[in-house]
Amino acid sequence: MNRHVSSGMPNDLQNYWMPFTANRQFKQDPRMIVSADGMYYKSSDGRDILDGTAGLWCVNAGHNRPLITQAVQEQVAQLDYAPSFQFGHPKAFELANRVADMFPDGMDHVFFTNSGSESVDSALKIALHYHRMRGDAARTRLIGRERGYHGTGFGGISVGGIVKNRMHFGSMLTGVDHLPHTHDLERNAFTKGCPEHGAEKADALIDIATLHDPSTIAAVIVEPMAGSTGVLMPPKGYLKRLRELCDQYGILLIFDEVITGFGRLGAATAAEYFGVTPDIITTAKGLTNGIIPAGAVIVANKIYESAMENADAPIELFHGYTYSGHPIAAAAGLATLETYKQENLFERVADLAPYWEEAVHSLNGTKHVIDLRNLGLVGAIELASRDGAPGARGMDVMVKAWEKGIMVRVTGDILALSPPFIIEKAEIDRIFETLAEILPTVD
Repeated sequence: MNRHVSSGMPNDLQNYWMPFTANRQFKQDPRMIVSADGMYYKSSDGRDILDGTAGLWCVNAGHNRPLITQAVQEQVAQLDYAPSFQFGHPKAFELANRVADMFPDGMDHVFFTNSGSESVDSALKIALHYHRMRGDAARTRLIGRERGYHGTGFGGISVGGIVKNRMHFGSMLTGVDHLPHTHDLERNAFTKGCPEHGAEKADALIDIATLHDPSTIAAVIVEPMAGSTGVLMPPKGYLKRLRELCDQYGILLIFDEVITGFGRLGAATAAEYFGVTPDIITTAKGLTNGIIPAGAVIVANKIYESAMENADAPIELFHGYTYSGHPIAAAAGLATLETYKQENLFERVADLAPYWEEAVHSLNGTKHVIDLRNLGLVGAIELASRDGAPGARGMDVMVKAWEKGIMVRVTGDILALSPPFIIEKAEIDRIFETLAEILPTVD
């Protein structure tokens, strides 16, 4: 373990307004992390905490990886920053080439962002721009999905479908509609992998297209596997059906792969895993192993080529960020992709997936558990909610797991697990044995 970081607690916790956190609760009993190495965090009280979530779905290769650390350190000393508007630096182009090589054939152009939220908003703008440049300016509607999560920009929460992310922030973007979610506990509970029932829910796009007229719809955006909303697997055939309908109506299909991109399912992308190629893919998290904020939007060649051919100004797309393709992020990304390659980590996920699946479903019959879901190296444990207190039971389990040295993520009463790809079978066993011990003790 890396023990060269101070374990001292800060003197005052009040000034930091923490994101997506119960601030009052946390600051009364903080769970403070001071260092990390391999599969483990170190808490401020000196305990090793097994990382069952890869941070926030992002530290796919594990913590403190030498190749990535060295690349970042060297890049800081060589080129700390370079503007990306009308100037460039070599590593951004090199990283774009490496990313394009990993993504589906015909998707060879990469636009860099700094987060998943920025990737989503960029993808939505690119979709609108594409139709406008082709003379199809009536296509302005965007279709998301209930229980979808696409970051926290106004575009992302507009097409997203998590109520709490939307309810306090006004009317959002106009011209947005939503497909129904695919979660069906009655028919699909305790499914291993993708559920059998629910592909027909893609046909809701027919009703939406009929309501608005398909000629007004620019894009449909979905997570191939919904993550932050509680880990919802796509029904068999669902994504293929969406692709067929989008082709039929001339609508762009966007896959939000901020979580599934870069190996989480055992393939470079969910598009590859499911054999369904969208027009645009959004990514972030695993691109740099969470070391430096970075994201990317990968587009079909027809989208990039249309922008080049139909531009009405020397600048083809009036969009970007100060830190797009940041030199340090690019260096981290290159080293991350090389780490995945050298250690065959995507293949390792595919090899571990069956063992992981059995471990997840070993909790079947455990107190409070009403569903178990898994795909690749992702797992979800859905708990029955307490009467009048949704989310409270899940929070209690998360805190108890931390006390026993395991980090899990909680979204409502659903525990989400997504460990680094370097996890060993004994560590998988420890996660689920610990949860099996905790769950019966929670009211």
